[in-house]
Amino acid sequence: MTSSTTALPADQSIKAPDRLFIGGEWVKASTDDSLTVVAPATEEPYARVAEAREPDIDRAVDAARNAFDNGPWRKLSHRERGDYVRKLAQGLADRSGDVAQTWPNEMGVTHALAQFMTARTVNTYQNYADLADSYPFEERRQASAPELTGIIVREPVGVVAAIIPWNAPVMLICHKLAPALIAGCTVIIKASPEAPLAAYIMAEIAEAAGLPRGVVNVVTADRQASEHLVRHPGIDKVTFTGSTAAGKRIASLLGERVARYTLELGGKSAAVILDDYDVEQAAATLAGPACSFSGQVCSSLTRIIVTQDRQAALVDALASRFAEIRVGDPFDPASHMGPVAMRRQRDRIESLIGAAKAEGATLAFGGGRPAHLDRGFYIEPTIFCDVDNDSTIAREEVFGPVLSVIPARDEADAVRIANDTAYGLNNSVFTNDVDRAYAVARELRSGTVGHNGMRMDFGIAFGGFKQSGIGREGHAEGLATFLETKTLLLCDSPSHLGA
Repeated sequence: MTSSTTALPADQSIKAPDRLFIGGEWVKASTDDSLTVVAPATEEPYARVAEAREPDIDRAVDAARNAFDNGPWRKLSHRERGDYVRKLAQGLADRSGDVAQTWPNEMGVTHALAQFMTARTVNTYQNYADLADSYPFEERRQASAPELTGIIVREPVGVVAAIIPWNAPVMLICHKLAPALIAGCTVIIKASPEAPLAAYIMAEIAEAAGLPRGVVNVVTADRQASEHLVRHPGIDKVTFTGSTAAGKRIASLLGERVARYTLELGGKSAAVILDDYDVEQAAATLAGPACSFSGQVCSSLTRIIVTQDRQAALVDALASRFAEIRVGDPFDPASHMGPVAMRRQRDRIESLIGAAKAEGATLAFGGGRPAHLDRGFYIEPTIFCDVDNDSTIAREEVFGPVLSVIPARDEADAVRIANDTAYGLNNSVFTNDVDRAYAVARELRSGTVGHNGMRMDFGIAFGGFKQSGIGREGHAEGLATFLETKTLLLCDSPSHLGA
């Protein structure tokens, strides 16, 4: 897309949308091509940013490579790097109003939720900074030969490409950037064309924090240049959040040169409602999170599994709760749910709704566009029941506010259905008996299993089984993915470890 000089609303929040942040400078891209962000509530252009092409990717990798190989960054202490991450936390706190303004205009999240999640992300940066003081970057180990001193050291993996999706960019930049910096890596943030503005804000924050040149670089690129980044021999590790299809492609490319990667991919997560749990309470707990971010969350509990004899009562309760969800302008405090991010996303959701009807599922609520909204990429919260777990709606990630209620014969059948999926990201068990919850949780094949709600905790660890990903993000487990383990066998103990 060609560039334009027309001012757009986001220009008030972003310093240099027509530039790329490479090597500590705001530089012109190699072409005049640009990418336009369309506000999903208005269907009007909101922002226009420079599009990185292959020469720009090369320049960013060179800057990050030089900063890692020849710069001061990896030679700083972990505590010194943690201090820089604390500056990023403060910078994000200072710019939280800009994030909360741009985020709804990129993907439709409500302004209130954007404010809340940005504040949480500030705390997450601070928590990662604290890890610099507590993580075991170096440990003495007993060597097999008694005359040797064994030491495990954990060193930065190198230059990291952090590929960010469009649904929650400010949060997911944090879970990639902060641990990479603590580890001593240098980073290229590759922003999504649909939602690049959080990356621009973080580039401005990194610049103001005084990070050495080339430690943080920001580019926005579409598929061809993004694949060039993944293939680049100067990249030591890719950390990616996005679709399973894209994750498979990344893994295949990196496998050619045995480069490191972390993949946080799709989900089709199950809520298993056991027979002792009140269906009204289950519906009250499930309805709100199902519409959070307009359902554009990989960890959403979208397959609701309940015994056949209780399905009707649960569906009625869910429908009553969905009827209370107000869909509208994401900046209206009365709105509970805004639009989905883009036209093609709404088209895909509507296609899957059509497939569910054609394959015999019963539409219990929603399924269309809100009648009171004549523009914007809005979709009604939707419930299907009598869903066959082999059907399209039960198999494919919808990434929208659509629930599939699947009947089961009994508890064992419910567990079987929950596990009968290509994914394994984030399940939950609803029961009043914590011992039953623990027993069922141990049978469920997913990276996280919650109890009586949609639970996920990046302060512990988050990631998936099966095709939901490889590796973990969050806290110490997330930091570990940016480190290489080295074994030292020395003839004596170095002075800093003592005798």
